[in-house]
Amino acid sequence: MFRKLTAIEPVSLEDWAEEKLNTYAKEVTLYRDIPADEQEIIRRIGDSDAVLVSYTTRLGRSVLEKCPSIRYIGMCCSLYSEESANVDIACAREQGIRVIGIRDYGDRGVVEFVLSELVRFLHGFDRPLLYDLPTEITGLKAGIIGLGVSGTMIGEALQFMGAEVSYFSRTRKPQKEAEGFIYRPLKELLSESQAVFACLNKNVILLGGEEFKALGKGKLLFNTSIGPAHEVPALADWLSAGGGYFICDTEGALGDTEGILRDRSHVICPNVSAGRTRQAFGLLSKKVLDNIEIFLGEAEKKA
Repeated sequence: MFRKLTAIEPVSLEDWAEEKLNTYAKEVTLYRDIPADEQEIIRRIGDSDAVLVSYTTRLGRSVLEKCPSIRYIGMCCSLYSEESANVDIACAREQGIRVIGIRDYGDRGVVEFVLSELVRFLHGFDRPLLYDLPTEITGLKAGIIGLGVSGTMIGEALQFMGAEVSYFSRTRKPQKEAEGFIYRPLKELLSESQAVFACLNKNVILLGGEEFKALGKGKLLFNTSIGPAHEVPALADWLSAGGGYFICDTEGALGDTEGILRDRSHVICPNVSAGRTRQAFGLLSKKVLDNIEIFLGEAEKKA
């Protein structure tokens, strides 16, 4: 059991999960706002031996070294890799702190967002009609960049609706190829696809000037990644040349820190995370609590 568990910011746990935290620690403190700076983060952590954090606050070396009581950090957000994490996992490891994150809890909402926007463009439902006549997904040439969980789910949904699905990934996926997915090198995929879906890890940028040249005009480009999968100036040039439409759910996925894309008519960005659904919060809550139980179980065995 933890002595003191602190959620230093809103972590999207459901009420039942917040109540359950009291069975894991003698003292539980849940903050409802994002800390303004590092000093406030350090103050909130204090002598806590367990910390919960979402994606909006960074726990870097300068924080971790000032909080020697921590032995567990639960990331209530996606952890894809050490490099992309908002917790300095290498520093945590040096200090004997266990960091556990979660994955794959908001993917269904992302798939629904993609299908919704795609159908609106193909049929002209409250979006510009992409072609001369309303068009079904059947026969659509769809390209998936990154065949992880969300990319696979999007591809499977499109395939179910009759699309011809191609993919590009760092590693080949023989099982999916046996099920009808077609592997293509990146530029070939961009050239051959009518709609492209970037489903990459955070901080992975694959689309630059040469890639947009291969993509060509009259296309739909979706980004379902947490951050941009593109170089912003290259995307701006593609849009200015009449390349097509760019669709994402949040400004983080747009990556437009300079404000050169946000107000363009060919950019669709509602700035609402498609993965933050009622079901996703429930799954997130379960996974966060499961991780705590795993850590405490391991600690009990070592004791």
